[in-house]
Amino acid sequence: METVQISVTVNGRQTGPHTIPAGLPMIDFLHEYLGLTGTKFGCGIGVCHACVVIVDEPDGTSRTVHTCINSAADFAGKRVRTVEGHAKDGRLSDVQQAFVDHFAFQCGYCTSGFINEATCLLEDLARNPVAKDELPQRIETSLGEHICRCTGYVRYYEAVRDLILAHAQLTKT
Repeated sequence: METVQISVTVNGRQTGPHTIPAGLPMIDFLHEYLGLTGTKFGCGIGVCHACVVIVDEPDGTSRTVHTCINSAADFAGKRVRTVEGHAKDGRLSDVQQAFVDHFAFQCGYCTSGFINEATCLLEDLARNPVAKDELPQRIETSLGEHICRCTGYVRYYEAVRDLILAHAQLTKT
């Protein structure tokens, strides 16, 4: 079996080098090598977005990336955030707390993907605020490809909308 070595920063912690099978999906690396099981395997073909994690780019931007269809080797040298990395000092992140306050999840399987996507959206809006009248479309564009089998979409959208509106610097008039 062909192997590769990778090092990756996950939730602010440098990890590796790890010798792993070539082609090992990132979700399996997170689960089996790092013990981080908050990222969920949903469809396995990059459609449902339950498995997305945040990749922080060198330019200060961030984006979500599927872990079910990308190998762990694709993440070598990258800075990655998983759902486990959002809470700090026992306090939920603003996105996590908004989801709790709105009871935005039912079974919770898709929640980590929604949390990561919403976090990227808020970070982007901090750099590039959106007009309030464009906010619904911006949320739809950001979260619209995520699949929730329990049909909890309305509460996810409301939680994100209310969180954005509670932070005036994220919108413009």
